[in-house]
Amino acid sequence: MLSRTADHLYWMARYMERAENIARMLDVNHRMSMMPQSQIQEDQAWGATLRIMGLEGAFHERFADITPDNVLEFMIFDDTNPSSIRNCLRAARENGHAVRGTLTSELWETTNATWLRMRDFSREQFFDVGAGEFFEWVKYRSHLSRGVTIGTMLQDESLRFIRIGTFLERADNTARILDVKYQILLPAGEAEGGAADYYQWSALLRSVSAFEVYRKVYRDLITPARVAELLLLRADMPRSLARCMKEVYANLQGVSNAQSAETERQAGELEAQLRFGRIEDIVRGGLHSYTMRLLDRVQSLGNRIADDFLVPVS
Repeated sequence: MLSRTADHLYWMARYMERAENIARMLDVNHRMSMMPQSQIQEDQAWGATLRIMGLEGAFHERFADITPDNVLEFMIFDDTNPSSIRNCLRAARENGHAVRGTLTSELWETTNATWLRMRDFSREQFFDVGAGEFFEWVKYRSHLSRGVTIGTMLQDESLRFIRIGTFLERADNTARILDVKYQILLPAGEAEGGAADYYQWSALLRSVSAFEVYRKVYRDLITPARVAELLLLRADMPRSLARCMKEVYANLQGVSNAQSAETERQAGELEAQLRFGRIEDIVRGGLHSYTMRLLDRVQSLGNRIADDFLVPVS
């Protein structure tokens, strides 16, 4: 496969997944803002979204204050923010258009229709339909794109690069969400298991579609350590780091070339670390430092994949 084709497929998938993850982060903040909380707590929660994406500096170049309206504007509609939902869906469509002949007609039509609807979606419409409904629409379009991809694409290298992009982006976002939200929620003033504690942790789980999964697996109180275990180490949890790296490693093996052996080795090493890891050891050593190391390794893996398979950055 040509590097340029692989590059477009990989980034088409990453941008679609990124749009969904941003919608998830904004949605959980929107849900939690409806709970009784101080102004400081609300500002902290919305600022955390910017920290998760590494966009605090870019945000303050456009807005003076961190407010819900400013963060929503910046993360949904702002054309100067390359990671806004609007720009992510535009980039997914542009990358798909560049390799339209490689995609099935169903996948192209789904990707194109998503962008056309977002392009025509105004700020006034956003307030009319409500934030929750808009975020559900973004998540639904991502789910639809993923389902059409799996259901119509040939099981060849094209699909594998799409899957690599999807799961690498998901791994990055899950680690960021867990790290930032864990730090905010852990020192909650109320005793563990209280009403406020329950709704805050359940909102975090819902942001990664893990609330029902948590109940099925643990059948008990929502505790920080179990949340971390579910999102890091459970390979049967679709959005966990363990599952993401299992998918990345498997698909890398399917597209291996003469120079990708070290990239595969590093992916396999990270997958094994998550598969055999124990949450007790992770918490004892510090979850923040652990997730920071994970993020560095995921970013390094992304750079290696770019060097081995994709179009070099000029």
